[in-house]
Amino acid sequence: MRSTLFPLAATTAVQLLASMALVTVPVLAPVASADVGVSPGFVGFFIALSYGASMITSLVSGALVLRYGAIRQSQACLVLCAAGLACVAGGQPALLLAGALLIGSGYGPITPASSHILAKTTPPSMMSLVFSVKQTGVPLGGAAAGALVPPLVLYAGWRFAAVAVAIACIVAAFLAQPLRRSLDADREPSRRLSIGSAATALRFALRDAMLRRLALCSFCFSGIQLCLITYLVTYLTSKIGFSLVAAGLMLSVAQVGGVVARVAWGAIADRSGRPMRLLGGIAAGMGLGAIATAAFSPASAIAWITVVCAFFGATAIGWNGVFLAQVARFAPPGQASIATAGTLFFTYGGVLLGPTMFALLVEAGLGYAAAFVIMAIPSSACAAWLLWRDLDAKPVAATSLEKA
Repeated sequence: MRSTLFPLAATTAVQLLASMALVTVPVLAPVASADVGVSPGFVGFFIALSYGASMITSLVSGALVLRYGAIRQSQACLVLCAAGLACVAGGQPALLLAGALLIGSGYGPITPASSHILAKTTPPSMMSLVFSVKQTGVPLGGAAAGALVPPLVLYAGWRFAAVAVAIACIVAAFLAQPLRRSLDADREPSRRLSIGSAATALRFALRDAMLRRLALCSFCFSGIQLCLITYLVTYLTSKIGFSLVAAGLMLSVAQVGGVVARVAWGAIADRSGRPMRLLGGIAAGMGLGAIATAAFSPASAIAWITVVCAFFGATAIGWNGVFLAQVARFAPPGQASIATAGTLFFTYGGVLLGPTMFALLVEAGLGYAAAFVIMAIPSSACAAWLLWRDLDAKPVAATSLEKA
């Protein structure tokens, strides 16, 4: 258990700080935009550019892990995030663009590196649970940014807040060094790197039928997840009559639902031995959550809206850990980082395109409710696909997972 706990704690901490670095900029946007000379809406472009960089760097991250080690890559990612925040603190539009590229380049390879570590240190019977716990670092990082960055801004200004988070990333990179000897012992320093590494990761994701299914489903899942996170507050305030504070509270309910569910789904997946069937059920829940959200009206009971937001968050935000554990399971031995890198290319693609499609639907005059219903269609189709293909599958036995 000790051999699992320390790697889990380390990878969760790295994930938390990388997520915190990414979310820090949207938190700073309302106060920083005037100083920088851009509109607050520029933050949407910043996030899109960051995830675009993540798509590219995630593809080559698998090969980098095998050559330099997962801990070394994690350290490098934290340094890139810190450098990006330092650029943001520079307060110039051009530096903001550089900051987006640097933070995105650091964020993308984090998950393949952690998957490589956890795939080799986690007992097969705990894969989904451990990966799900690690993935709680994503919403917890966002929560940390929301809770800690505003007080730092009030204390010494938004530039200081950006630098403070950057320093936290650097400190974490140094603290990870003692783990390198043991966790990077399997690195291959003589392994050659080439442009073809990115193509290799994509081939991993597309060649295997199971990985291909997971990659395509993750595209739809991440799209609806980002639509929930991006548009729930605006929808509740502009169409349902919520105050900004009340709408923000509903988003927090959805985020907390996602954190709790990530752990719960992981435990259920391991206990049931049917992780793909569970993932199909979660996908069906996303569709139901989106449709129920679309049905909100100013007359809806607060209790009902709270329950729906919690359920929507539990499904649309809580799926990641089970998904990543399945990718690691179906990857060839020692290749979890490359398989994860390839599938994440599609995941980040959903992050980029999902909110964009939602915005286009709203701008076309369909409205938020119709957009939520339309966004429920891909996840519902994935649910049918996953559940149909898993009907005749046998439960996953622990011994059958040891090869992963």
